[in-house]
Amino acid sequence: MALQTTCIGAYPKPDFVALPDWFNLPAGPDTADPTQHWEAAMQALGPDAEKVITRGVQQALNDQLDAGVDIPTDGEIPRENYIHYHCRHLIGFDFTNLTEKELRGGTYSAQLPTIVGPVSVGRLFMTDEWKRAQQFTDKPVKVTMPGPMTVTDTNANSYYESPEKLGADIADALNKEVRALADAGCIHIQIDEPLFARKPEEALKYGFDNLERAFHGCPAHIVRTVHMCCGYPDRLDHPNYPKADQDAYNQLVDAVDYSSIDAVSFEDAHRPNNLKLLEGLTKTTAILGVVAIAKSRVESVDEIEQRLRAALLHIDRDRLIAAPDCGLGLLSREQAVQKLTNLCEAASRVA
Repeated sequence: MALQTTCIGAYPKPDFVALPDWFNLPAGPDTADPTQHWEAAMQALGPDAEKVITRGVQQALNDQLDAGVDIPTDGEIPRENYIHYHCRHLIGFDFTNLTEKELRGGTYSAQLPTIVGPVSVGRLFMTDEWKRAQQFTDKPVKVTMPGPMTVTDTNANSYYESPEKLGADIADALNKEVRALADAGCIHIQIDEPLFARKPEEALKYGFDNLERAFHGCPAHIVRTVHMCCGYPDRLDHPNYPKADQDAYNQLVDAVDYSSIDAVSFEDAHRPNNLKLLEGLTKTTAILGVVAIAKSRVESVDEIEQRLRAALLHIDRDRLIAAPDCGLGLLSREQAVQKLTNLCEAASRVA
């Protein structure tokens, strides 16, 4: 049987979905201004805004399905920023009075929403977004959401005494979305924690506890996935952009395998790992990034196949899934389609 394939989250927004997108900002994704008026952009789309977004989601899904992806996503088409979009649906965040904060180890600073009170759910919304995507395919659509530690780091905190407590409340809010999705029939739920790779010590101290809290009570048949990329660049084809420590995965792999997580996403295409890393996963599935999301060069089918076969020397084939390193939002639609097509062709060869 061929290896399964999936996407991580973001997909290039169609031109007709005229919403803010952190991938298209001049300063790049990491400095996306959360004060961009997403609500105003929605109003500008007019009374057909939901229809326009639905059409965009369908296009993103169709591209993935046509390429052969087994577990697609909605492409995060409605989101201007996958972290702050979710935060807009939570109570406790002030998007008017922003606070400047250094991020990602001091590599940049940004004006961020300020946490001014207890964080809790404002309105559950992810089940509706999943249903919007799932109606277009019989394949299981994966839902993605930002994790507690990543949300904590990408906002300014003026209320909580510790990141642990803030993360716990964020996890409780996420858990309500997770349970609602499971009740609705969603099978694949992915929580993104790129901050684990940036701050492995904090991840081990309290990050995994809050990740477990976010999945608490999740039924056994749900595939609990965590994505741990090493950071987006500020533009396409920027080879030396700051990344997380390459050894972070080695520091985290035992905790991943010990946890209740069913699948973990590692990036491997932009900066290859020593694939012995995969031997640390005795029960967890590895979602291995085998096409780069920040390089315009399209990897050949042979090249991807070779890397997948190398990975199978270190992990059982039923616990390996092929994927891009991260979201595809920096690429053009044509580049994304070609990379996914080659990825799926390579996975089909590894039978």
